[in-house]
Amino acid sequence: MTVNAVLGQILLLFGAGFLVANLRLALELARWGKRRRTALITWPAPKPPLFAMSLGIGVMLGLLVLLKAYLALRGDPPLLEWFKRFASDAFGELMMFVYFGYMLPFSTRITRGLYADGIWTDSGFMPYDQVGGISWRAAEPPTLVVISRLKSQARRLLVPTAALGEVRRHLRDKITAHAIEIDAGPGLHLGARDARDSV
Repeated sequence: MTVNAVLGQILLLFGAGFLVANLRLALELARWGKRRRTALITWPAPKPPLFAMSLGIGVMLGLLVLLKAYLALRGDPPLLEWFKRFASDAFGELMMFVYFGYMLPFSTRITRGLYADGIWTDSGFMPYDQVGGISWRAAEPPTLVVISRLKSQARRLLVPTAALGEVRRHLRDKITAHAIEIDAGPGLHLGARDARDSV
């Protein structure tokens, strides 16, 4: 097997992995698009680490995809033949370009915070009826830790100091209205404390 064939197989594997990542981010964006009208207390997501470098990688991959599209035109093939040649030769780079050039920047538009039916944490959405525990970590900015009662899973949400009081008040109201059932969550519950004290 030649070096070019090995590199082609590696790029195909990268393409498959980035295709899955693109589909996952597209699904998250679609869920947020449906839910954003129900936002109550939200704020912009922080930019991921090395965000500028990711955008730079996206630009470079875009130029590489354009070059491969041009090179696939050699010999003046019919349109369908050109497309097949280009798709098989540039699939990996194309999927990486879509991820770094489009999906990653668009995913930073998903606002974090409280919605009518749940909490959008830094790692995804959790409906109120799945919340089994709430805790705060003293940090700057304060960090809300949301524990699922269905899975062994905890998610965090960095809360801006300016929104802290409003977030606490809203979560207390949800516990009072039994939209959040902390006593149904994991752990030992002896009934000796008010669940709203967690917030």
